[in-house]
Amino acid sequence: MSFFKKLFSTDKKETLDKGLEKSKTTFFSKLSKAIAGKSKVDDDVLDNLEEILVASDVGVNTTLKIIERIEKRVAEDKYLGTDELNQILRDEIGALLSETNTGEATEFEIPKDKKPYVLMVVGVNGVGKTTTIGKLAYQFKKAGYKVVLGAADTFRAAAIDQLQIWADRVDVPIVRQNMGSDPASVAFDTLQSAVAQNADVVIIDTAGRLHNKINLMNELSKVKRVMQKVVADAPHDVLLVLDGSTGQNAFEQAKQFTAATEVTSLAVTKLDGTAKGGVVIGISDQFQIPVKYIGVGEGIEDLQVFNKYEFVDSFFK
Repeated sequence: MSFFKKLFSTDKKETLDKGLEKSKTTFFSKLSKAIAGKSKVDDDVLDNLEEILVASDVGVNTTLKIIERIEKRVAEDKYLGTDELNQILRDEIGALLSETNTGEATEFEIPKDKKPYVLMVVGVNGVGKTTTIGKLAYQFKKAGYKVVLGAADTFRAAAIDQLQIWADRVDVPIVRQNMGSDPASVAFDTLQSAVAQNADVVIIDTAGRLHNKINLMNELSKVKRVMQKVVADAPHDVLLVLDGSTGQNAFEQAKQFTAATEVTSLAVTKLDGTAKGGVVIGISDQFQIPVKYIGVGEGIEDLQVFNKYEFVDSFFK
């Protein structure tokens, strides 16, 4: 199958395989029960498969697309056996994801023509936002980039302190002010500092409050406007961090945030502790916003660049 054309680095692939183990085991144990005693893919098998995909948090709309594709395969080959179903699923989900021109990257890279490259990170509290920023800083630094962090989530002292801990751990500079300071002011100072230091990457943390969407919208718009006084086209990327273990709730958060601000990429965290890994497939398909990063473990190396070839290969291995 031409979809699986990439060569995977062994360490990364092993971590991904391990991180998706719970999702994979749950999915295939349900699939085994659904096709027990069946020799060919019939309507019953497809109905059961539909239920399993929805229960795996692939999402209803994406599930219907996958089922439609498999029905087409069954219609073309009247005697499609259940023993081939795993391979067919792998092919069809792979083909569905390949319709988006994203998930092709294999390394932590930034565009060469943006300096500093400004990444603004959004997401509700508790999804792993600050941890994702810390791990991103580590990966970008490891790739040879000079990184500066900005603690613009000034509504929680814990958020500022947590980002400071990551800055110390990764050994990158951080710009911070006191709790309650104007987030836009912190973002402005961070960009000025980054320009003065000739930094390559700036990662700005922002407040994770969704209870008042208008306030959030206004605040993020203000942060963007103020940053543009220093770097005219900032931010270059607005990264929404979602907790993969919340399944359908992650879809809901994606809906809310994409309504409140322009989101240009996604990071899905905590996939190792859940059986809901299918959420990555659904979110990729439904929002047509690229999933750039996935979290598949607690270690500093366990934030990975999302590559759809590797992901589908690991899920259906």
